[in-house]
Amino acid sequence: MGKKMMGAILPGNSTVELKEFDVPVPGHGEVLIKTKSSTICGSDIRAIYREHTGKGPEGYQGVIAGHEPCGQIVETGPGLRRFKKGDRVVIYHISGCGVCNDCRRGYMISCTSEKYRRAYGWQRDGGMAEYILAEEKDLVLLPDNLTYTDGAQVACGFGTVYEGLEKIGISGNDNVLVTGLGPVGMAALMLSKALGASMTIGIDVIPERLEICKNLGLADHVLTAGPDNVEEVRALTGGMGCEKTVDCSANDQARQVAIRAARKWGKIVFIGEGGKVEFNPSPDIIHDQKTIFGSWVTNIWRMEELVERISRWGIHPEDLVTHRFPLEKASDAYSLMASGKCGKVAVVFDEEIK
Repeated sequence: MGKKMMGAILPGNSTVELKEFDVPVPGHGEVLIKTKSSTICGSDIRAIYREHTGKGPEGYQGVIAGHEPCGQIVETGPGLRRFKKGDRVVIYHISGCGVCNDCRRGYMISCTSEKYRRAYGWQRDGGMAEYILAEEKDLVLLPDNLTYTDGAQVACGFGTVYEGLEKIGISGNDNVLVTGLGPVGMAALMLSKALGASMTIGIDVIPERLEICKNLGLADHVLTAGPDNVEEVRALTGGMGCEKTVDCSANDQARQVAIRAARKWGKIVFIGEGGKVEFNPSPDIIHDQKTIFGSWVTNIWRMEELVERISRWGIHPEDLVTHRFPLEKASDAYSLMASGKCGKVAVVFDEEIK
């Protein structure tokens, strides 16, 4: 192992800069991880890549980018309690203080400490580098039957979706509608099927995304976004609408569809970040006894549970990856992800280069 490594930072003008950094040395309770796969999240594009719009928890501080990393421990500091050199691990992408109420619930995403809450790729160095320094408490063990690119997606996208689906509950009784078929929406379809949904319907405006969902068999029906979507969904569900709907779009019109295409007594979860929505509470929600949930990332014990279930179900999040790039082509990777004309995009190392 050398003493220097390359890493990618995001200046905020739709470009990527590769710079040389010192390989970090793990301290007490820390590990050094050889990065194997680091996937790109939509929030990276929205709040960092195009321009630095994020504030607070989304405030980017010029660190090595990438908050969806997965890799193998190559060095350990003193004081470890569970993990060891050689372990394959996913990194929960927010390192919290560990002692506030939210952290004790496992929701480091909601850590209230201004001093100690630091997200990988946002306020501390992330996975777009050859190595990443992480705290042991932020790690989830990756089973041998899952790839590092499977694990990288669990780190944020799939974990975020799983949390939202658990809030509304998915079973064989449910028709499920997903609006917005970027990687998060695709993950929502894949997990809904794994949880037993009787029918899945996806809506998006980008033809390439609709085609990916068709080719992967993620949805039983895919619809092009338009003014007739509510009627189209009702026609597919015997006039009733879907028991569960999931918005991953952050688009006003799509969110309205998610609300209005939900069946009476239906449950709706908003996962897509940003944007606005306008609806009429009485006819859209109150009179039909519907419930809207908000869901932000997940907690670390549920992420650990998700890894176990994905392994048991035999599904692979990496199936959503349409493009892989080596670190030296990270600029191409971010540019493609920003275009939206793709599935998931990964920056990969070593055996994950395919």
